[in-house]
Amino acid sequence: MTLILASASPRRRDLLIQAGLRFDVLPAHIDETLHPGESPINYVQRLALEKAQAIHALHPNAIVLGADTTVVLDNEILNKPTDLADAERMLRALSSRAHQVHTSIAIVTPTTQRTHIETTNVFFSPIPPADLAHYLATGDSLDKAGAYGIQGYAARWIRRIEGDFFNVVGLPIAATIRLLTDL
Repeated sequence: MTLILASASPRRRDLLIQAGLRFDVLPAHIDETLHPGESPINYVQRLALEKAQAIHALHPNAIVLGADTTVVLDNEILNKPTDLADAERMLRALSSRAHQVHTSIAIVTPTTQRTHIETTNVFFSPIPPADLAHYLATGDSLDKAGAYGIQGYAARWIRRIEGDFFNVVGLPIAATIRLLTDL
């Protein structure tokens, strides 16, 4: 049976390739608007499942993997920043604080649907102003939830994590493999 990855970021694709999986990637065009009163966990779970369901409707004999990741600080979702000022706002808010990264995985097959939520706590050190200015000037913050990538320059600010490192990168590989294996 074919494995299809719905709407994957380059980081997610790379992680699955590194894990030895073979798959196709198809874009899932869904509305990613946060619903009124929707919690961050319900939000990522809904998006992952809707992505998988949208692709499965087009390929009903496939196994479809959908995923969505969000960064949450004080119950506020920090998606990809809209511009550098938004990225700076997010990073200043994360400085010297702990936050959560939630990733939902959804797998839809011809006979079943399964979801899993992985949460990792990330603890930031203070971000020195010169480091922040340098990082913002690279433009790297603009395409990442929470305005940072743990695997890049921003790693210098990560004091510690509690949970799955790969979840913060964009996909908890061990949990994904477990779900696929359990099918």
